[in-house]
Amino acid sequence: MSHLLHVDPTHLTAARLTPPVSKSDAQRALVLAHLTGHWPLAALQSEPESDLPADVRVLKRGVEALRLPAGPLREVDCADGGAPFRIFVTQAAVTPGVHVRITGTPRLGERPHGALFESLREALGPSGLCLTEGTPWPVELRAPASTGAPVFRVPGVQSSQYASSLLLGCAALFLRERRPWSVEIQGPLTSAGYLELTVTWLRRYGFTVEESPARLAVTGHQPSPSAPPLPGDWSSLGYLLLIAWHTGGSVERADPSSAHPDQALLRLVQPTGLTPVPGPDLTMRLEGQARNGLAASGKECPDLLPTLAALACVLPRPSILTDVGILRLKESDRLEGIRTLVAAYGGSTTLEGEALTITPPPAPPAHFAMDSRGDHRLAMVSATLAVLSGARLTLTGPECVEKSFPGFWRQLQRAGVRLSE
Repeated sequence: MSHLLHVDPTHLTAARLTPPVSKSDAQRALVLAHLTGHWPLAALQSEPESDLPADVRVLKRGVEALRLPAGPLREVDCADGGAPFRIFVTQAAVTPGVHVRITGTPRLGERPHGALFESLREALGPSGLCLTEGTPWPVELRAPASTGAPVFRVPGVQSSQYASSLLLGCAALFLRERRPWSVEIQGPLTSAGYLELTVTWLRRYGFTVEESPARLAVTGHQPSPSAPPLPGDWSSLGYLLLIAWHTGGSVERADPSSAHPDQALLRLVQPTGLTPVPGPDLTMRLEGQARNGLAASGKECPDLLPTLAALACVLPRPSILTDVGILRLKESDRLEGIRTLVAAYGGSTTLEGEALTITPPPAPPAHFAMDSRGDHRLAMVSATLAVLSGARLTLTGPECVEKSFPGFWRQLQRAGVRLSE
């Protein structure tokens, strides 16, 4: 049952804040370490299990299930992790002889997966793939012992996670069959940066990936001597950088060369008057005074939009978020979540088609209340807004931060935030 957390940001102090390892990077690295003989992944072995994002723990358990000796039905609970579920389904489908039953939360079952399933059925069904769906659970899968034509075809408009999942499947199949496998993307691609992140990780693990318009192919592999290191999570760095900016602190693990799409934060905040300043040992801080509103697109960095919405509430001018429809398909309806947050804080929003305008209030409230709706990002951006504004927050459902940033509340306490239940 969700409980209440009272967030008091009136005693802030400068501190060095630490994000978790990148959830998106770690998930790709987990699969590739499994495929290339670098299991277990050393970069995760050094992290306390309790500090790993829940999605990373979910996929780690899934990969461990695939590594078991051939035998009876395996059960995997993907909880509410959209990315680990989609990545795991393809890896299970390309692991010969695997029989797995997959479950998850009702919300995960409501999120779109059909295009990925159809792609797997088209490519592997003639060879014997059996993929059945409950309403919505369980999903039961029996992988074929052999394969046919070496190509997956998938639409790109709903999510780039489908193409990423299939491309990681191509890597598995290349290693198994020593022939090129490709993904053909039909139509426009949403969140293309995440697919590029997948390509980056494949290459770090020694795979040759050939790119052409609407097609990516895994055509070779040169074993790497060791597993590459994992960067900090740029989605989490967004909250911490804004908090550190307001308190005069800094953050660690902020690799400016990261391929993560949410690194776009460093560019998107600059028109507002904020400047990223890198320091030694991958530390970073933001400097400057906010003077303008901001603009960002859900096509580029959908997971960053809630964070930017929190910043928009304390900027002196209105901000515009475009291509926001994709936010409705996340762990919650994040578009409505953002609008609810802005209204709770005293601001206003206007939605015209795919464009959301956020107008901050004339003055911050002394207190506001927010329900996370079980969505980790809504919980963390609500707390971030409280810190940026100095307004006390009553938050319902703070426990959901486990999904991506289990140590989030400890980091806020480092910055002087007082928490009480």
